[in-house]
Amino acid sequence: MARDPLAAVSAFTTPQNRRMPGRSDQVRNSGGGHVFAKDLWTRVEDFLILGTTGGTYYVGEDRLTAENVAVLFEAIAQDGPRVVAMLTEISTARPPRAPKNRPALFALAACYARGDADTRQAATAALTKVARTTDHLAQFFGHYKNQGGKPTSRGVAPVAGRSLRTALGSWLLQGTPDDVAFRACKAAQRRTPQGESFSMRDVLRIAHPVADSKERATLFGWIAGNVSDDEARDELPAIDRFLTAKAVTTAEQAVRVVTEAGVPWEFLPDAMLREPVVWDALVGTVGMTALLRNLARMTRIGTLGPRSGATRRAVARLTDAGALLRARIHPMDAWLAMRVYASGHSRPDARAKEHRWEPVPAILDALEETYELSFGGVEPTGKRLLVAVDSSGSMQYQPVIVGGSRIGTPYEVANAMAVMLCRLERGGAHVIDVDTAVHRSRVTRRTNLREIVSWRPSGGGTNLALPFDWARRKGFEADGVVVLTDNETWAGDSHPAQALDAYRAAVNPDARVVVAAMTAAGHTIGDPRDAGVLNVAGLDASLPLVVNGFFR
Repeated sequence: MARDPLAAVSAFTTPQNRRMPGRSDQVRNSGGGHVFAKDLWTRVEDFLILGTTGGTYYVGEDRLTAENVAVLFEAIAQDGPRVVAMLTEISTARPPRAPKNRPALFALAACYARGDADTRQAATAALTKVARTTDHLAQFFGHYKNQGGKPTSRGVAPVAGRSLRTALGSWLLQGTPDDVAFRACKAAQRRTPQGESFSMRDVLRIAHPVADSKERATLFGWIAGNVSDDEARDELPAIDRFLTAKAVTTAEQAVRVVTEAGVPWEFLPDAMLREPVVWDALVGTVGMTALLRNLARMTRIGTLGPRSGATRRAVARLTDAGALLRARIHPMDAWLAMRVYASGHSRPDARAKEHRWEPVPAILDALEETYELSFGGVEPTGKRLLVAVDSSGSMQYQPVIVGGSRIGTPYEVANAMAVMLCRLERGGAHVIDVDTAVHRSRVTRRTNLREIVSWRPSGGGTNLALPFDWARRKGFEADGVVVLTDNETWAGDSHPAQALDAYRAAVNPDARVVVAAMTAAGHTIGDPRDAGVLNVAGLDASLPLVVNGFFR
C-alpha cells in the first residue's frame, strides 16, 4: 500500500525543519530549524544585555548588529519612553543586569537622535543615570553624533538641540562642584567609539551650562582654560589633589599623597603606577573595578604574592559581598578577571611586548568567590531543577565578547551559569549536556570554575527537544527546566514545545521552563503562548533571581 503523505502531519511530533501545524508564528532560524520569533520588547532587552559584538556561529557581527539596531529603531518609533525606561533599569540595576553599559548608551543616543519630544524628554532625565562617567559620556556623544549629526566637509558635526544641550549641561550640574571636578580630572580626555577626541571642554562648548555657584563657575572656567591652576585649587579640593599628584616624582611621594592627602590613584603619573610600594598602598583604596583590572599588574610587579599582606587585603575586598554590590560588579566582570588572571599572560597592545605573571592561588580562589557573590543573595528555590546546556558545535565556535575582551565561548559561559545554579540550589539541580544526544555533564555544585576553560562541547547538531524527551523517558521529576542555548536547534523529529507537552502529560503537568539565550539572535525555542515558559538573556546577572521567582 502506498504511503499516505498526510499521515506524517501531526500536532505532537513535527520535524524541526518544518513548522508545527497551525503555528504561523514560527520562523526559520540560522541553523535551518523552525523556532518562535521573540516579540519586539524581548529582542530589545536581549540587545541591551547581550549586545552584538562578535556575532554568532551562523551570523556575522555586522549582520547581527544591523538586525538588532533595526529592532531598536522600531521600538523607539513605537514607544520611545518605554525604551528609555528599559535601558535605564538595565543600566542602573544592582547588581547590574548587563555585563557592559555600551548597548544602553547606544540606545540612549538613538532615542535622542530618532525619538519624538516625549522620548527626548525622557532621555534627558536619564542621561546622568546611564552615562555615569566621562567615558560613558564620550561613548554616548559619539553614538549621538553618528545618528543625529550632519555631514560637513570635515566629516560629521553634532546637531545639538535644546534638549541635548540641557542634558549635557545637567551632567556638569549634577552633584557638588567638587564631585564634577573629580570626574573631570579623572578622565578629562576620552575618545568616542569612532576614535575621536572628546573632552570636558567640548561638553562646555556645546552645552553652555549656567553655573549655580562660585565654585562651579571656577570649575567651568578652569576646564575652559580661563581660570588659573592656583585659583582653581583654592576653590576645589579635587583639583588641588589632581595638581598635587601631577607634581609627584618619587614612589615615596606617591605613597604619601595617596595615604595622607587622599589623592585618587587615577591622578598619579604613569611612572608611579609601575612601583610595587605604590600599589601596596593602593590595594585597599582603589575602586573595585580598578582592583579587578589591576590584579595582573600588581602580581607582575611583585605587590601581590603568596602570603603577602597586600594579597590578604586584596582577598578581603574581593570577597566582600556588600562592596561588590555597591561597586556594580557584574558576574561577567569577575569571570573575565578570573580568566585573564589565571592565564598568566596578556598583550593589551599588539605592538607591545607580552606581559607575564605567576597567578597567586589565593587570588584565584577569591575571584571564584567574587563571581558567586556578584549575583547577590538568592535563596534556593527548594524545587527540583533540570539544567540543560547546549553542547552543539555552534556553542563553541564564536567567543562571547564583553567590553572588547573574550571571556569564553557560549558553552563555557553557559557552564559557568550552570555551576552557579547548582551552588544556589545546594544539590537540588541536575545538569546535562545536549547536542543530538544527551551527555553527562561535568558540572556539579563543587565544580572549580577554572576547570571550565579546558572543557569542549560534544559538538555536532542541535536538538533541544532532547532535555524534555530524556526527562520523560527517565521519569525525571523536574519542577523547572533551564535551557542555556543559542536557540539554533534543527535536528529533532519533534519540536521542543511538543516534547515539553509530552513531558507534562507523562510526568509533571506543572513543569516550568526558562530559556536563557546566549546570543541576541531574535528567536527562541520557548513557545510565547505558553505561560509556563519564560525567555531571558543568558548573561543577565538577575538570571538566578528570575529562575528563583519563576519556579517558586
